[in-house]
Amino acid sequence: MSQQPVVAFIGAGNMARAIIGGLLENGFAPQNIWAAEPESARLEDLAAQGLNTTTDNTAAVAAADLVVLAVKPQIMQAVAADLAAAAQQHQPLFVSIAAGISLDALERWLGGNAAVVRCMPNTPALVQTGASGLFANARVSDLQRDQATQVMQAVGIALWVQNEAELDAVTAVSGSGPAYYFLMMEAMTAAGVKLGLSEPTARDLTLQTALGAARMASSSDVDAAELRRRVTSPKGTTEQAIKTFQAQGLEAIVEQAMTACRDRAVEMAEELCKD
Repeated sequence: MSQQPVVAFIGAGNMARAIIGGLLENGFAPQNIWAAEPESARLEDLAAQGLNTTTDNTAAVAAADLVVLAVKPQIMQAVAADLAAAAQQHQPLFVSIAAGISLDALERWLGGNAAVVRCMPNTPALVQTGASGLFANARVSDLQRDQATQVMQAVGIALWVQNEAELDAVTAVSGSGPAYYFLMMEAMTAAGVKLGLSEPTARDLTLQTALGAARMASSSDVDAAELRRRVTSPKGTTEQAIKTFQAQGLEAIVEQAMTACRDRAVEMAEELCKD
């Protein structure tokens, strides 16, 4: 990776560590990464990998070109407000991965005139197969957009959306999406056991099938509907399963669930960004 920015992580939890791991595996120099966390003991393993570590958030911001705000949404206002002076002095790009915190609120809490990107990642970033949606405020330069893309592509795909409201849809599709597939895996495993398989066999077959289907869909030149048709022989076994799903309204259930997820994301933004 050429022209690496100096990246600071405020918060060193699971998602921050996933992104750090992705950066390192993609050739990012550890000396170009800072991690800030109140508890120094939680930074020891990162320091052992050659990262810069500190318990002082402002020190990390002062050193960085790009700051990843990786703290819980409920404490984001307090954390950002504490960084306002450093933000105004050093003017790095801020990338927030906290759900429900608007660009306007982040910029306001950081003292104004801040370049801010909102990012909605998902948990498969932990195994470098994440999907992130991003949107920037007007103060973000083309170079900073490229830097944000560079960081998030270290753990998967990074797609820019057309407006901030679309991030609520991203939450419904990919942000919360892994849980939908986990639920399907649970249901298929349980059904396999009821049909006579052992639990380990039902689980392993379910997981490998999910992995294989995802790989086929992502590498294919046709859409998922066509792939489904190709494995659904008329009057065959698969057709009976698909007809049952459709008779029970699977498509409508998925749409209702994802709409409820989107609506909750909107509500959270209203709750968290009042001040």
